[in-house]
Amino acid sequence: MPRTLRYRIVDVFTDAPLEGNPLAVFYEGHDLDAELMQRIARELNLSETAFLLPATRKDCALRLRIFTPARELRFAGHPTIGAAYVARDRGIVARTARSFALEEGVGPVSVRVESDMLWLSTPQIERVGECDRAACARALDLREWDLLADVPPQVYSAGNPMLYVAVTDRDTVDRASVDPAALGALEDEIRESIGVFVFTPTRAGAYSRMFAPELGVVEDPATGSATGPLAAYMMAHGLCGTADGTAFVSEQGTKMGRRSLLHVLVRGERGSDGIDVGGRVAPIVDATMTLP
Repeated sequence: MPRTLRYRIVDVFTDAPLEGNPLAVFYEGHDLDAELMQRIARELNLSETAFLLPATRKDCALRLRIFTPARELRFAGHPTIGAAYVARDRGIVARTARSFALEEGVGPVSVRVESDMLWLSTPQIERVGECDRAACARALDLREWDLLADVPPQVYSAGNPMLYVAVTDRDTVDRASVDPAALGALEDEIRESIGVFVFTPTRAGAYSRMFAPELGVVEDPATGSATGPLAAYMMAHGLCGTADGTAFVSEQGTKMGRRSLLHVLVRGERGSDGIDVGGRVAPIVDATMTLP
């Protein structure tokens, strides 16, 4: 007998429908297995598709599983924000709840609500390694002089390894494109599949793009899991403030016509008390999927 699953699509890190990063959130698939979740994510072909499940931990309100079209992720930012929005909006958690945690592959991820903004606390950030400037330029189809002087490309991770490449200006960010062979050579060197986050510092914070072909994501309109590590990388190289309460905005997705604004708040000196990433959510679709 056919089965119907209800889900919502929301645009995350924007308050304008058809901008930001679209996310599908399934909230009735408690008995779906991982293979079927992956097939559903591949069918919808969004950057990520999320599934809300009962938590297995007492300190979490819900469990969240996140899939790109290619594989499951241990943590992702726009699914955390978007799924938290849907959970509150549908009353799966109390609509009045101002803070709660979602159980993800990296462990509990704290979410708080302030006015019309939802904020997540970035999981532990690690610096993984450093990459050759010329090789990074080739991977982005740029020249070495397009990269910001004295700022080495480095890999940071908050669950998903990301190569950060700082370049000279917005036009250079917009010119970047992934060379699959050159990126593959970099991944072989560091023995890790990586996304590539290219950005330039701005007065507001950063102007950014992110590519993750290994995840089935040619370009991501907004990457919350990469934005906390972006702040750590920028602080390490003097590209933003380091004091408690430092705040800035990463603008992403503009080149692909899906402008996203990812807000960052540094808590404690150099983020010693954490780095929060926040944004708004625009609901856009209520839908059903019929499965055999």
